[in-house]
Amino acid sequence: MKIPADRVKELKGQSGAGIMECRNALLEAEGVIEKAIEILKEKNLFKATKKSKRSASEGLIEAYIHTGGRIGAMIEVNCETDFAARTDEFKELTHCLAMQVAAMSPQFISPEEAPEGTVLESEADCLLLQPYIKDPNLTIQDIINETIAKVGENIKVSRFARFELGEQ
Repeated sequence: MKIPADRVKELKGQSGAGIMECRNALLEAEGVIEKAIEILKEKNLFKATKKSKRSASEGLIEAYIHTGGRIGAMIEVNCETDFAARTDEFKELTHCLAMQVAAMSPQFISPEEAPEGTVLESEADCLLLQPYIKDPNLTIQDIINETIAKVGENIKVSRFARFELGEQ
């Protein structure tokens, strides 16, 4: 089956994956872009799972202050090397995660981070389970997995803090 270049370009624009990955996903999906996107998501999850055991001790600390200066957030996001931490994809991820913390006020990074006996009221309590503010069809973990696939390194959120004027 021959895949037109414009279909590959369209999938690349939607997924951010490489040209060959997009072409192969379209071949596997018989030219259907929606199926190809699902195939790429599965591959990203697989890549993220393989890399999850690697040490992540480099990274960035990002601060975000919302317009008006009444809400702010700081987040530490780690990766394996300082080279990956300097990439535009990683910088964009840390900025978006800081915005997410400011907007959604999570209590914990993941359910595993919650103290024993803590009752989690909803997925909004855990950062990694929250719907992404820029695309509610994706979770924060999905966004991190996509970035792992792009930069080729393990990425994890180590800690965050949210500040709101007048709250303790």
